[in-house]
Amino acid sequence: MLKYIIIDDEPLAHEIITEFCSMLPHVQLVKSCYNAMEAMLFLNEHTVDFMFLDINMPKLKGLDFLKTLSNPPKTIITTAYKEYALEGFELNVVDYLLKPFSFDRLVKAVNKVSDTVSTKTINKESIQTSQINTRIFIKGDKKHHQVDLNDLLFIEAYGNYTKLFLIDEMIVSHEKISHYETILNENNFLRVHKSFIVAVDKIKFIEGNRIIIHEHKVPIGQTYKSLVSKLYN
Repeated sequence: MLKYIIIDDEPLAHEIITEFCSMLPHVQLVKSCYNAMEAMLFLNEHTVDFMFLDINMPKLKGLDFLKTLSNPPKTIITTAYKEYALEGFELNVVDYLLKPFSFDRLVKAVNKVSDTVSTKTINKESIQTSQINTRIFIKGDKKHHQVDLNDLLFIEAYGNYTKLFLIDEMIVSHEKISHYETILNENNFLRVHKSFIVAVDKIKFIEGNRIIIHEHKVPIGQTYKSLVSKLYN
């Protein structure tokens, strides 16, 4: 779970970001700050993975605030002023969102955070917990589906989405396959192809370059053959 804060003096901006992020199951809002000084006090006592930072704020501007932080969280700039983009990227911000921005554009920015943060470390706790609690929530079709991992057969990449094949149904998820490779227990789930992750205990048999799971045939990628062979060698 990626923890984030919002730093913006406009309440409407908080509402929009919070609403968009509420549709992303892997991020969690921990603080809404309405000026840089409030954010500074919070960050002195707490650690977050990333922050949405407005530029034009009273007393202390967003970029000036960012310069004061010796070890800042990953930063997504949110502003109506495009002329500060170069300065923002010189400060190693992850992305620069021009207001008003769409949900898709925000998702792209958050995905950049996910790519730069060591998600394996962040998710160690959730992975350990999953050994006890085998249920996770999957965002798909404007719903959050609760899935028992014991029912999961395999996962297939589907562009920027994924298809989760369960014993009795198939769910299209809004996450990329790399997200599931990160959060699933590697002892129970194996990447066997750039587009497929399989549940090891659901494999019926392996034949040539394919894996049979129930009535499904899953291909084995050339670069994954050695990993698959470890299952039986």
